[in-house]
Amino acid sequence: MAVLDIRPKAQCNFDQISLGEIMLRMDPGNSRVRTAREFKAWEGGGEYNVARGLRKCFGLNTAVVTAFAENDIGRLVEDFILQGGVDTRFINWIPFDGLGRDVRVGLNFTERGFGLRGAKGTSDRGLTAAMQMKPGDVNWEYIFGDLGVRWFHTGGIFTALSETTAQLAVEAVKAANKHGTIVSYDLNYRPSLWKSIGGKPKAQEVNREIAQYVDVMIGNEEDFTACLGFEVEGLDENISHIEIDAFKAMIEKAVTEFPNFKVTATTLRTVKSATINDWGAICWANGEFHQATHRENVEIFDRVGGGDSFASGLIYGFLKFNDAARAVEYGAAHGALAMTTPGDTSMAAVAEVEKLVGGGGARVDR
Repeated sequence: MAVLDIRPKAQCNFDQISLGEIMLRMDPGNSRVRTAREFKAWEGGGEYNVARGLRKCFGLNTAVVTAFAENDIGRLVEDFILQGGVDTRFINWIPFDGLGRDVRVGLNFTERGFGLRGAKGTSDRGLTAAMQMKPGDVNWEYIFGDLGVRWFHTGGIFTALSETTAQLAVEAVKAANKHGTIVSYDLNYRPSLWKSIGGKPKAQEVNREIAQYVDVMIGNEEDFTACLGFEVEGLDENISHIEIDAFKAMIEKAVTEFPNFKVTATTLRTVKSATINDWGAICWANGEFHQATHRENVEIFDRVGGGDSFASGLIYGFLKFNDAARAVEYGAAHGALAMTTPGDTSMAAVAEVEKLVGGGGARVDR
C-alpha cells in the first residue's frame, strides 16, 4: 500500500528541493578549533545536506534555495555545491558591502570529537544573506507550479535564524501543499539558535504553525518536546530499546493533533562515546511503526550530518518504493555510512547503501 501521494516524475523538473542556509565549514581535522593552525574547508547545512545526499548518492535531480553574499567566499561555497551536483539556479546573490557589516557568508567551525570528548561546533553566522531571506524573495509559484517538484524539504535550523526565515518557510510549505508537493520537515532543535529570539516558546510557536503543512515530520524525542510541546514520561536524551514504547506514545499524540502527518521518523542513537554509537531508526506510517536494523557499536569518524543523511535516505526510499519499511532501512543505512567519512555531506554510493540494507558488512570489495 502506497504511503504518500507523490507526484509522478514525468510531471516534475525536480525530484527534490531544499530551503536552508549553507555555511562554510572549517574543520581542524584531528586537532581542536581552539588550537588549530590550519582548517579544511567543506560546505554544509542541515537542509542542503539532504539535497546533496539525494543527488550525489542516489542520483536524483535536486536543487537548493538559499542566499549568499556576492563575494569570493560565496562563490567558493557555490563551487562546493556544484561539485555535489545540486542545482544552484535558485540562489539569491546579495551585493557585498566590502566589510560584512550588512551581509556575509556564515562560517561553522566544527571539531569531530574523539572518545570521551564530544564533537563541538561553533557557528559564526550573524548577518548572513540566508538569515535575511524573507517572504517574497522566492517565486514559489514558478518552482512548484511551473517547474514542478516531487518533494520539498526544510527544517528548524533555517526557521530559527530570524523572524523572516520562519515566515519564508511558512510561505514555502503553503505553496508546496497547493501544488501537491510532498513536504518534509526536520525539527532539528538547536537551543543555541533559539535562545536569543525567545527560546523554546518561540520554537514551539514557529514550528507548530509550520507543522500544519507537513507530510513527513522528522525529529527525535528532544525535537518533538522542545519544538512541538509533546512530552511523555520515560524518555531521555539517549533513547534506547526500553524507551521505544514511550517514544511511540509521543508520536501517537503528535499524529492525533496533526492528522496531516502521514509519516514521522527519527534516528535512534545511544552515544557511548564520540566514536562509538549504537544506531538505528524508527518510522511511523499508516498507523504502523517500522524499525530499521539496529546496529550496535557503530564506529564514528564524523557524526555531523548523520541525521541529514538519514533524512535523504528515508526520502529516497519513499520516492523509489513508497514503502515505509524500506524507506527507514535506507535512511538508517545511509546515515550510518555518512558518519564514516569527514565533512557534513555523504560520500556514500547507492550500491554501498543497498549492500548495508541487504545485510552486508565491512568486508573488503575487490
